[in-house]
Amino acid sequence: MDLKSNHTAPVLTDPAPISKSRLGVHSSSLLPYSPTGAAFSPNLFLNIPRKKTGVLDDVRSTSWLDAMKSSSPPHKKITKDLNNDLSSDTDAAYRTWLLKYPSALASFEKITNFAKGKRLALFLDYDGTLSPIVDNPDCAFMSNSMRAVVKKVAQCFPTAIISGRSRDKVYEFVGLTELYYAGSHGMDIVGPVRQSVSDAHPNCIRSSDKQGKEVNLFQPASEFLPMINEVFSSLVEATKDIEGATVENNKFCVSVHYRNVAEKSWKSVADRVQAIIEKFPRLRLTHGRKVLEVRPVIDWDKGKAVTFLLESLGLSNCDDVLPIYVGDDRTDEDAFKVLRERKCGYGILVSNTPKESSAYYSLRDPSEVMEFLKSLVMWKKSSAL
Repeated sequence: MDLKSNHTAPVLTDPAPISKSRLGVHSSSLLPYSPTGAAFSPNLFLNIPRKKTGVLDDVRSTSWLDAMKSSSPPHKKITKDLNNDLSSDTDAAYRTWLLKYPSALASFEKITNFAKGKRLALFLDYDGTLSPIVDNPDCAFMSNSMRAVVKKVAQCFPTAIISGRSRDKVYEFVGLTELYYAGSHGMDIVGPVRQSVSDAHPNCIRSSDKQGKEVNLFQPASEFLPMINEVFSSLVEATKDIEGATVENNKFCVSVHYRNVAEKSWKSVADRVQAIIEKFPRLRLTHGRKVLEVRPVIDWDKGKAVTFLLESLGLSNCDDVLPIYVGDDRTDEDAFKVLRERKCGYGILVSNTPKESSAYYSLRDPSEVMEFLKSLVMWKKSSAL
């Protein structure tokens, strides 16, 4: 693939419905908690010990309440002057933090110098990256100006959105056919058709989008759908009397949002979620920014999704490829780690408060993300002259 010319991805909307026969599984294997087990690759299973101590599965040294607080720091407004430098009233801790995670805008020339002669691929989180964090998750709309910029950047480089949201919901928010979409933390991917990828992944099948174009549909946790739906219904019922709590079905994971819940009630939220998930040993509980997420216990995350998409795009050769991943949440750390380990890409953390990360660079908020994307488009056009 020559990225010196404009790139147009296939139209990525909902693929054609998948029947059980197309998935190649029998009805007896559709219940992942049945004694017969799941039909998908056993290599994807994670060996996570179950706990009954009120501690989240992915938190080892702190209580779940501490984890909820630490993953949901209060927003701290950072001001800046016309020269894009930190103003005099900026917290010294943030200035120190920027020494370790410099601004991707201030470091743009360094990034593009490294990108010369390489094929660039762009991966973007949605919430907090392309859209602001809002109280109602159903109202996390991206601005028209951001949409226009994302469309332009996708015409220059292969671009994918990898979100914890369901793929359908992300597409509804974004509405661009030039992109690739991966929902449910990469457990629901529609990408370009490559025979080698289909052969390598037993959970990758050929499908068609609404325009009839052939695409690859990859859903490594498809066997968990009945269980996820059951947990979703149980969580809705269990949290209905907690004011401000909302439960979102993201197809292959369930999100329990406590952004609008009084902090004194956070314990009730976590207790009820934990009580339900203990009945499902093949699900695990993770946390993000004011959200608890129930996910299948398989070895798959946003980092694996990045690797899969690079393979699908024919961009798995590190020598001449520069992947860039922009995200704001702890689930994006899996992608940052993959790029750091590959030593061929950059993770960019969107944050206006200091936090440890595997990213190389930082941006403060979605407005700076938009400026960074604009700069990439301008660089691409100027380098083509």
